[in-house]
Amino acid sequence: ADDGVMPQTIEALNHARAAGVPVVVAINKMDRPNARPERVRQQLTEHGLVAEEWGGETIFVPVSATARTGIEQLLEMILLVAEVGDLKADPTRKARGTVIESQLDKGRGPVATVLIHSGTLKVGDAFVTGTTSGRVRDMTDAWGRRVKRAGPSMPVEVGGMAEVPQAGDNFLVIEAGRLAKDIAENRQMEKRQKELATTRRLTLDDLFTRVKEGDVAELNLVIKADVQGSVEAVRQALEKLGQGEVRPRMIHSGVGAITESDIMLAAASEAIVIGFNVRPDANARRVAEDEKVDVRTYRIIYEAIQDIEAALQGLLKPKWKEVIAGRAEVRAIFRIPKVGVIAGCYVTEGKIDRTSTIRLIRSGVVVNEGKLSSLRRFKDDVREVTSGFECGIGIEKFQDIKEGDVLEAFAMEEVKTA
Repeated sequence: ADDGVMPQTIEALNHARAAGVPVVVAINKMDRPNARPERVRQQLTEHGLVAEEWGGETIFVPVSATARTGIEQLLEMILLVAEVGDLKADPTRKARGTVIESQLDKGRGPVATVLIHSGTLKVGDAFVTGTTSGRVRDMTDAWGRRVKRAGPSMPVEVGGMAEVPQAGDNFLVIEAGRLAKDIAENRQMEKRQKELATTRRLTLDDLFTRVKEGDVAELNLVIKADVQGSVEAVRQALEKLGQGEVRPRMIHSGVGAITESDIMLAAASEAIVIGFNVRPDANARRVAEDEKVDVRTYRIIYEAIQDIEAALQGLLKPKWKEVIAGRAEVRAIFRIPKVGVIAGCYVTEGKIDRTSTIRLIRSGVVVNEGKLSSLRRFKDDVREVTSGFECGIGIEKFQDIKEGDVLEAFAMEEVKTA
């Protein structure tokens, strides 16, 4: 009530109109001394929402979330609009809903927040959503409590899917698990065929020269991240960049580690692979080297957008390059008094150096980056451990190490420009 109509208010209104759904306006912060609800009504009138008391059809309800006033009236008005519009849902049918967020949870695997539109979702139900399928293993409500059933209008976080779905995907319960899997596989095949429509190759490093020569009209990108929200943030940022002669084009996006199939798609469509808090797995790294696919990984979205923007403007001149020195698998965990957690590791590639920066990767997602606190062979402190040997590794100010984690030693090297 004190801020007036904000840009996000207009954006929400446009989404509601596009979906063809009725709007109930809640004017919040009515407890503030400078609250001006009449100004809000006037501003929204300019956008086609005319209050009932002014002769229009839109219901306005003054509320205060802090003081908890007007909440009952708001709920009554929502129920009234639903009744007038005959907005009903059958709780006895198989559940249908929409994925509103998804991520790769470190403990539960792929999970998605689903808003149930109709029917009742139960633990054990087989389902298909987008290009993935599964069976409901567990559900938690908006307060983090475990539930066994979820009815219409209820948002729940669902675990038990094979892969992370996309935000906006339809969620549908299927009678048989085998049928759900077949539907998902068919959708996945159709999606891949569409994504493979382009058949050229490019790297971000040489893009600026081709931009100046006018050889490139689009920059194809494969985006992978640890959560779906990051993918959507990149998509919106790229839309803002796509105003010049060269436009970025996201040909594929997903949540989780960068996989071999991502690299093959990039190779076939001259795309650059961008990762946020995720890393390529062993097969993906090998294929990327063979196919000369440019894979860029970042911890901050802004840095990736900055690089892409510079490349689109023909200004990208990389000065630093990440060099992987070695990798080790965590095979055992030791908790030592006054020392902390020590990871019993086996070096699988290269070497682990005492001075290296270490990155901990779990299921393809970067969990931590830091310095080594200790590097030992048996009881001896050592400067380095090479491939094929076991060692004990401690990480400074970090204790959350688990069996199966991958430790990656790396350094940043300056790239000499010609």
